[in-house]
Amino acid sequence: MPARWLTRHDLGATGGSATGLLLVAPDLSSVFPLDPADRTACVRMTGEALAAVGVGAADRVVVALAEPAGSLWASAAADVAAAGASVGPRGRMRLHHALTTLRATTLVATPTGVMDFLARLHLEFLLDPLDLGLGHIVLTGEIASKRTMRHLAGEFGAAVSEAYSSPFSGGALAWRTSEEDPLTPVADGVLGLAALDKDEPYVGSGPAELVITAAGHSTLGDAVLRTGQVAGDPSAPGGLPAPEHTVGEHVLVRGVWVSLPRLEKALSKIDGVSGWELTISRAGTLDSAVLTVTFGRQSLVANPMWQSRIREALRALTPVAIGVDIAPEAAEAARPGLVNDLRGQHLGRDRALLT
Repeated sequence: MPARWLTRHDLGATGGSATGLLLVAPDLSSVFPLDPADRTACVRMTGEALAAVGVGAADRVVVALAEPAGSLWASAAADVAAAGASVGPRGRMRLHHALTTLRATTLVATPTGVMDFLARLHLEFLLDPLDLGLGHIVLTGEIASKRTMRHLAGEFGAAVSEAYSSPFSGGALAWRTSEEDPLTPVADGVLGLAALDKDEPYVGSGPAELVITAAGHSTLGDAVLRTGQVAGDPSAPGGLPAPEHTVGEHVLVRGVWVSLPRLEKALSKIDGVSGWELTISRAGTLDSAVLTVTFGRQSLVANPMWQSRIREALRALTPVAIGVDIAPEAAEAARPGLVNDLRGQHLGRDRALLT
């Protein structure tokens, strides 16, 4: 029987019938089921990634990731280290307090989260990052900017590594200790590369999408899961390339996948919207997103009630803060929504147009 090829949308559509522990995206765009054996395997693999990058029995691990990844990583850390705690991704002063109170030696967080924490230590708290005494920093959940690992290693005096985590469960699947290195999967066959426009393994040249093979999973064992993440250079020898881009109907912003179809649907219910453009940037330490809306009637351009309706619609869609701008000139003709990713990460919504 041929494998099932599933996307984030396919996983989200099973929410009403899936059983067990359901690891859900904030907007329910994906639902990843785990039975007890699946949960054990997920935690075990995450623990193996921690151990592979040098975290050991003497370490104390603080995890600053959103759920469901936070609790999973903390559980894995408790198995391989002296202690593991999940403190959530927000609040830099709170994170500093947690690291010092728990006497942490290891921090697990997103790349932009650690960079923002570092900036605040220097500029707001006037604290020396070396005083934290961190021995390990593990980055996961985002595509890091160039030279992030090297920069953080110098600032904190720590060994900085990166773990590739499943965009569905949040659990670790691979790791690397240098930006120049390929990914090392924690288990054979768990990760692979696929053609962008076809449900088949990657061959030849051009961009390739990272896929997860769910062999051994209680309900998804015959499935290949499309991650929406595109490998940097699939032709380079030496191992599995780390993702440098994203593709498809979901955009990764501050560690959260934002659904473009849901955004499109929400805006279509607001009378007068004729077009929109979602601009994502990383000018400082964190990602920012701004939605520029074009109205079909000039009378709506300066209407505060219509702007408020758009802001409320966005708050209902995602926990990611998205600013709202209004195009100064109305355009009566409807046009498709656009994504303008100034980070250079999102390649496009239609995979077939990229091959």
